[in-house]
Amino acid sequence: MPRPFEVIRLPAFERDLKRLTKKFRTLPEDLDVFLDAAILTKHLHQPDWLGIVRIDGLGFEEPAFYKAKRFACRCLKGTAGNSGIRVIYKWESSPMRVTLVEIYYKGEKENEDRARLRKLA
Repeated sequence: MPRPFEVIRLPAFERDLKRLTKKFRTLPEDLDVFLDAAILTKHLHQPDWLGIVRIDGLGFEEPAFYKAKRFACRCLKGTAGNSGIRVIYKWESSPMRVTLVEIYYKGEKENEDRARLRKLA
């Protein structure tokens, strides 16, 4: 079934994903599950869902950037949604579109690249 929203993957995101996939082999499939489940839950069904939070303090309100803190990665067994994988994306409601900006492992990097987000504003 096609997604009710468009997905755009920025080149920097693709580089992040390729690098992390060497360590976490199931990441591409896990990302598809995330897009089909978590994005729909957050933006179309339960806007107060706690697995995804809006990133504040960027100096602008729109566009809205979000950080997914509960990303289930099958390579990290026993962690469920607390895998340490973070996905940063931009959500646009009209037209419905997700722009994947950054993906990182919290064990390697503490926070998102805010300079990258500001460039997209």
